[in-house]
Amino acid sequence: MTQKNAYREKMKSLPLYNQDYQNQIENFRAYLHAIGLNEGTQNMLPSCIREFLHQIEQQGINQLQNIQQNQIQNHYEYLQHRPNQRRTGNLSNSMLNHHMYAIRKFFNYLEQTNGITTNPTSNLEFKRLKSKEREILTTWGIKLLYRVTATLREKAILGIFYGCGLRRTEGEKLNINDINLKTKLLYVREGKGKRRRVIPINKQVNEDFKNYLYCERGEYIKNKSPKDAFILNKIGNRMSGSSYNDTLKEIIERAKQAKPAFAEAMAGKEISLHNLRHSIATHLLENGLPIEYVRDFLGHQYLEATQIYTRVDLKKL
Repeated sequence: MTQKNAYREKMKSLPLYNQDYQNQIENFRAYLHAIGLNEGTQNMLPSCIREFLHQIEQQGINQLQNIQQNQIQNHYEYLQHRPNQRRTGNLSNSMLNHHMYAIRKFFNYLEQTNGITTNPTSNLEFKRLKSKEREILTTWGIKLLYRVTATLREKAILGIFYGCGLRRTEGEKLNINDINLKTKLLYVREGKGKRRRVIPINKQVNEDFKNYLYCERGEYIKNKSPKDAFILNKIGNRMSGSSYNDTLKEIIERAKQAKPAFAEAMAGKEISLHNLRHSIATHLLENGLPIEYVRDFLGHQYLEATQIYTRVDLKKL
């Protein structure tokens, strides 16, 4: 079980005896699905709300309408000192922001569905804490990762998350018929916010996809393997996000062993699939691709998201 899944399971185990609270959490989850948020968010936000309502219940408050601003502020202070369930230390700024976003989203949902008459978050402001910048791999580092791949599948995985810049959930859903090797196009049928997009595949990534599909994928097929999934794991199932991350970690470890300079540069840094997406976006901008094109490549709805996402100063461009 991954650290993130372990955290979710721990949050699910928090006792919550109020049936109305339990029902509203499930209704909130259904609402998040209906408005098109990705699966990870559909799981994470209700987990945050469960922890909040667990604390509220401990204070003897058994009606959502009775929750006041001071209880939310007290919860925020509690989160700032709560141990991190996934690693040592306290919650990151990013996770604190996530918890408060979940609470605001939850009460807005309750207000829209007439679950409450007064929204305690309407006049409540929390300064958005600055998140730690994501690590970006250099082009040299990316080339090294490709060089130390042990299988055609590993090359295809790098192509999915670096070459095509897919999100983790988009990679999980990727099917064979989403990739047109002849036209060199990859189709994201349902991205974030249920938005669709088409991504051009460069010549080398296209070749890597072709080699994996025709020369190696068959080795992973079992009796119950899904016929449509592009990447299969060792037991023949569709590759999960956690398995993708585990594979990336194995590639990175090999790269560290192959090049001490890379190991030194990566010391103390955690690289995930999202770092690959972040890296390709930055490399594209650095090489002069217009930011509007990078926005479409990443599947962002707004240009501001692309600007925040990258480290390249628009003035430099």
